[in-house]
Amino acid sequence: MGFTQAFKLAVKSLAGSKMRAFLTMLGIIIGVGSVIILVSLMQGMTGEVTSMFEDMGTNTLTVMVTGRGSSRTVDVDDLYALYEENTDVFLGMSPTVSLNGTVKSGADSDSFSSTSVTGVSEQYAEIKKLTLSDGRFISYADLNARGKIAVVGSYLANTVYGGNAVGQTVKVNGSAFTIVGVLEEQSDSTAGSTDDCLYLPYTTASKLTFGSISSFTFATKDASLNSQATTLLDNALYAVFQNEDYYNISDMQEIVDSMEEMTGMMTMVLVGIAGISLLVGGIGIMNIMLVSVTERTREIGIRKSLGAKKRDIMRQFVIEAGTTSALGGVIGIIFGAVVAVVLGRIIGISAEPSVSAVLVSFGVSVAIGVFFGFMPANKAAKLNPIDALRYD
Repeated sequence: MGFTQAFKLAVKSLAGSKMRAFLTMLGIIIGVGSVIILVSLMQGMTGEVTSMFEDMGTNTLTVMVTGRGSSRTVDVDDLYALYEENTDVFLGMSPTVSLNGTVKSGADSDSFSSTSVTGVSEQYAEIKKLTLSDGRFISYADLNARGKIAVVGSYLANTVYGGNAVGQTVKVNGSAFTIVGVLEEQSDSTAGSTDDCLYLPYTTASKLTFGSISSFTFATKDASLNSQATTLLDNALYAVFQNEDYYNISDMQEIVDSMEEMTGMMTMVLVGIAGISLLVGGIGIMNIMLVSVTERTREIGIRKSLGAKKRDIMRQFVIEAGTTSALGGVIGIIFGAVVAVVLGRIIGISAEPSVSAVLVSFGVSVAIGVFFGFMPANKAAKLNPIDALRYD
């Protein structure tokens, strides 16, 4: 008996007992569907988080200099000199000064405590890939003159100034600043979002905080140069402090890689848990196939008496088990894909099943069917034709 004929017999057998076939496939359907759903959702979440980090710039490095307990210091000029000596590696550099306080409009008494206020250089817009919808960004002249100017996000521009913020006045901790630019909307332009921000010249911001500048943002020309840039920064800072505890260098690309590795491990754990359903489904197939062998003992005896060989009987039952699990795998893939897309839309992420997840799930479902169908097939193939014909 050829493969095609055995496959047709398998399909005919499944069609003859639809309810039993469905219950047999149920474990495979649930297992494959669970794998598709979990993998799709995890890949969607990973993609969303990775996209957020990429928007922040995977080619950026953040340097924090504490220097506590050390008589040695590193100032802005030292790190600017390092940047200018390695322009083949670095794209830009900006000191960053974070301010705590309240933001108010020039004429309104309402305060905005959720607005992030940061002092930066003229290169910060290029480093963070910020674009303007109106006006200009901070200039080198603003830094030199410690200008009382500000660039605001779309939230303040729309909420406080009705979309006409350039030229208006904003107050930070009581100090008045003239708005010279408005950033394009980056997220949803709500309070506390990335659009709820305000940028000042770092020279002005450091004067308001009465402290030294300890945070610096570097951008490399490409994320592949991050490792080289980290080495340059580490060597320069260690030469000053002779102790790595006095500074910290954070590589955004390393953070993204670590995050992807972590989500990958979580995906494997979840898939392993969902895989238990596939194991249960395989056992279900084996049990039903054993019952099928018992029910079809006389049929097996007749086929053997007509010249069917042991391999023919075994092939028939293995193909039948494989067909059952394959059909269950197809239904599980469709079920999992639909549920994953629906859940993804509810959560707000793109959770479309990947081709690799579909192929692997289908391949595993078929393999499980063949594996668990082997024992019933072997039992059927070993039946004595005389005993099989006598079976009632």
